[in-house]
Amino acid sequence: MTGRSTDGRVFGLAGRLVGALLLVLLANSAFAHRQASDGDGTGAGIPIPNLTHGQMAVIAANMPDILALADRQTGLDETARRLRAFVDWQYFFCFRGLVPGSLKDEESPFNECSHAYLAGTQALLLQLRQTRSDRAEIRALVDKVGLDMVRNNASLVLCRFSGEAFNTADVVSPRWSEVPGHPPSLATFGGLAFLIGGAVWLGLRRRTAPVSGPLPAG
Repeated sequence: MTGRSTDGRVFGLAGRLVGALLLVLLANSAFAHRQASDGDGTGAGIPIPNLTHGQMAVIAANMPDILALADRQTGLDETARRLRAFVDWQYFFCFRGLVPGSLKDEESPFNECSHAYLAGTQALLLQLRQTRSDRAEIRALVDKVGLDMVRNNASLVLCRFSGEAFNTADVVSPRWSEVPGHPPSLATFGGLAFLIGGAVWLGLRRRTAPVSGPLPAG
């Protein structure tokens, strides 16, 4: 049972990574088209303050609740809508946080893009607090996140990307050139390539295998 459970987790992660890869490719194409058609060259996006390495863990733990809370609101202002869209795009570009070490390892090629979508998520929560402070569920979640920050001394844990600010006009891609020098990322994509190659090989083998029929009557 342990072996089957482990294999299931491995193939499950591989499947999610493949799905994330397809989403990234589609998002990349669509985002490039949107920039070409909608961009006016002024870079008039919404500035997003960064968050510290410690704050990342707190926002990541609360991210599903923050996004669900935003999605339940009606008549969001344009800033909140653009922040929500930015989080979606950035999350896709960062492989949905599935690559090991994306959040905790500042040397990960995916840490900077993780900073971006989590900074956007935090900015979205703060925008909701500013514009919908009369709603109890928003106040409760803001208080919870703030308490988690204090408990984890989140503002004191820094990394090399903690001082970087972001903007809704710019999606941050993973640092692909650093993947070969980062063993966990290299192992992840190497294993993914192996699984995809194995699946393709099995598919081709089944297609070319001879079909055996019933033996002729003697």
